[in-house]
Amino acid sequence: MNGINYAILWDLDGTIVDTKDCHFLTWKSALKKYGVELNQAVYAMNFGRNNQALAPLLLGFDPDADLLEALIDQKETLYRQAAPEQTTLVPGVRTWLSTAAELNIKQAIASSAPMENITMMLSHYELERYFNTIVSGTNLPAKPEPDVFLKAAKDLRCSPADCLVIEDSLAGVKAAKAAGMHCVAVSTSHAREELHQADFVVDDYRVPLNKILHALGWV
Repeated sequence: MNGINYAILWDLDGTIVDTKDCHFLTWKSALKKYGVELNQAVYAMNFGRNNQALAPLLLGFDPDADLLEALIDQKETLYRQAAPEQTTLVPGVRTWLSTAAELNIKQAIASSAPMENITMMLSHYELERYFNTIVSGTNLPAKPEPDVFLKAAKDLRCSPADCLVIEDSLAGVKAAKAAGMHCVAVSTSHAREELHQADFVVDDYRVPLNKILHALGWV
């Protein structure tokens, strides 16, 4: 690995686990209790942002702190109940995770999701062993701000220039590039042409990871 400390920073929702439909349905159920119809276009455009940034957009107004907390708690309770049965791994992701581990590339989760969701999903799919650190962006500025990725790189003691972010959302791709990192976008949540700011776009992980790493000069 050229003696350089490389790292892969993974988003979770839509990137490792296909959760978009599950999040959509649980947001829809939670908002309905407040008399709000979920706007699918607004949801799709902002998928990947943390709850604190997303909820006001879905509500259509800025809620007070109590309403925001109650809505998010209801939504995430519904999500954690449904996710084990209503989500699947993105095809080939275990191969990429294991290939990176075999190459001694450090790996992190850098997700907008609450930590409770992250740990639940990693445990459910038995993926914990692949990650050197886990960063939740719940209390950080929301993507497309780069904070969650910069925090993960700092935890791993890696230069941003030596990090590869794997994302599915437009906000996530923008955050990766704002952090000064390389980016692979997987087209699980958006069409390939919408993800053009990424360095590489893949449909899933059946493309060999080594092909990407070779293009970066990492192997």
